[in-house]
Amino acid sequence: MFDKILIANRGEIACRVIKTAKKMGLTTVAIYSDADAQALHVDMADEAIHIGPPPANQSYIVIDKVMEAVKQSGAQAVHPGYGFLSENSKFAEALDAVGVAFVGPPVGAIEKMGDKITSKKIAQEAGVSTVPGYMGLIEDADEAVKISNEIGYPVMLKASAGGGGKGMRIAWNDEEAREGFQSSKNEAANSFGDDRIFIEKFVTQPRHIEIQVLCDAHGNGIYLGERECSIQRRNQKVVEEAPSPFLDEETRKAMGEQAVALAQAVGYTSAGTVEFIVDGDKNFYFLEMNTRLQVEHPVTELITGVDLVEQMIRVANGEKLSITQDDVTLTGWAIENRLYAEDPYRGFLPSIGRLTRYRPPQEVAAGPLLEQGTWQGDAPSGEMAVRNDTGVFEGGEISMYYDPMIAKLCTWAPTREEAIEKMRVALDSFEVEGIGHNLPFLSAVMDHPKFVSGEMTTAFIAEEYPEGFEGVTLPEGELRRIAAACAAMHRVGEIRRARVSGRMDNHERKVGSDWNVKLQGESFDVVTKADPDGATVAFGDGGEMRVSGDWTPGDQLAEMTVDGAPLVLKVGKISGGFRIRTRGADLKVHVRTPRQAELAALMPEKLPPDTSKMLLCPMPGLVVKLDVEVGDEVQEGQALCTIEAMKMENILRAEKKGVVSKVNAGAGDSLAVDDVIMEFE
Repeated sequence: MFDKILIANRGEIACRVIKTAKKMGLTTVAIYSDADAQALHVDMADEAIHIGPPPANQSYIVIDKVMEAVKQSGAQAVHPGYGFLSENSKFAEALDAVGVAFVGPPVGAIEKMGDKITSKKIAQEAGVSTVPGYMGLIEDADEAVKISNEIGYPVMLKASAGGGGKGMRIAWNDEEAREGFQSSKNEAANSFGDDRIFIEKFVTQPRHIEIQVLCDAHGNGIYLGERECSIQRRNQKVVEEAPSPFLDEETRKAMGEQAVALAQAVGYTSAGTVEFIVDGDKNFYFLEMNTRLQVEHPVTELITGVDLVEQMIRVANGEKLSITQDDVTLTGWAIENRLYAEDPYRGFLPSIGRLTRYRPPQEVAAGPLLEQGTWQGDAPSGEMAVRNDTGVFEGGEISMYYDPMIAKLCTWAPTREEAIEKMRVALDSFEVEGIGHNLPFLSAVMDHPKFVSGEMTTAFIAEEYPEGFEGVTLPEGELRRIAAACAAMHRVGEIRRARVSGRMDNHERKVGSDWNVKLQGESFDVVTKADPDGATVAFGDGGEMRVSGDWTPGDQLAEMTVDGAPLVLKVGKISGGFRIRTRGADLKVHVRTPRQAELAALMPEKLPPDTSKMLLCPMPGLVVKLDVEVGDEVQEGQALCTIEAMKMENILRAEKKGVVSKVNAGAGDSLAVDDVIMEFE
């Protein structure tokens, strides 16, 4: 076995690989850019080597710089993680030339299957059903439009060397095909150093289901079940689960055997993933093969007990697989939610900044789950599990140079229903402050009837949130539970405030029991009766709720039990009450005496400033180009400018007809959130 391994990546996946490598007794080497000098993966590794400036195309994807780090460290093996150089055959060749093991497939398999165009041709030649499309290289936007018309809209424009949603666009007409072609080329060039684009038919109402394969160099190959990845935004996965709630055993077996056969046809070794589109009749179509470890690999580990990173390292060391297909057992259910540094209330645009608070829920082991969230041994047993794969820490900074994903929160339980409920509580317990993040949206998905039923498709987010995410409106039953909890919490705070020292004699403050709780437009009159074990909150309509839990004034997380069920609240202080966040809702909860409530109802409401005639920058980013000038008349939906952030280009469009009266920014300018880009008459 190797003594030392270098991880050619950053963020959560670098941390994930380091955990298993250390478990195996290997010395670990991290690489880092200027932006990552204080990063978690650098701190976790035994050694760390600086490789250049923040942009990935000047550091993490520069083969010569990574190879110099390999030489300097004396590492005998390199794990590439995902993204960056993980599917770069030239990198694998460079390692092979100096006798360093690449923890991944052979060069030939990367070249044949890592390239989306080549892999589709091989699949077609092997008799695998594929989605209709144009596999050749596309020279310019005019040719892209012509091909799109021949295939028939809608079409998907995809980067040949792409992954992670980068370099992907859906086009429904000629204009979108033209725009999407150029943006896809730009993103592909910036992210992968390869701007080749291909086009395929976009299949409506599909499910995205992928098969995890594992092969060694001795002719052995197995599949470890499937992952349901249908909940996506911008073609980037948001929620994954294993197994799929849609597949039956017969379809699973057929997909798995086909995936292994395809892998072995190209001499594949290591872990890899074969992705399929599956229609409503369980017909499946090959999409592509990812010749690397997938982002969502933890859910497979959780239901099989197999540490995929360890298996990859052992295969790279020339070992035979220690398990056969008959040994693979799928136990329980696992769900993964990706925590992104993006603001769901601003159209999911990237958010950067410092993590002023970062407190994930406590990881809980079940069965073979080890400390730090890696697995070994038999499949998991009855106890529920929580796992959080992350690459950040409280006080750290989310950089504009890299992917916005900062953590992967996973839960495991014996059934899908229990895994979902465990995830709901875990999301409510996850504290993140300082940046915009998608925790509220993830909570909303976990409660959505279509997700709960397992009947989602890849169009889930577009169909269920067509106007974007605007928060969650909680049902009255949940509002009553929150009102009861807040009334009890407010009383605790009032009692503490009444016990202030140094007060005048005969001026003791009495804390009453009658309160009015107002939240989400609803008003509840309640009477709170406390005892040593909690409080009973009686509502004006005659209902009662029992409240207990561990909360003291100043705590930012309240773990309560209300009406016999858990209720986890993120708590902030506002004048006269609390800011409460739970189950995707962000609520201002005012707890007042009856007289205070009466007077508050007479107060005028302060309105926000009018910005309807301004184009505001929705996220920190760089102005790529301006499409209009002062004096131009613009139409609804017209492109106004392009902002680049976190390797993604975002086209800002006019919301209504108008005339540009002032332009405050130019190409190359770096803007902050809500900076005024231009104004209109």
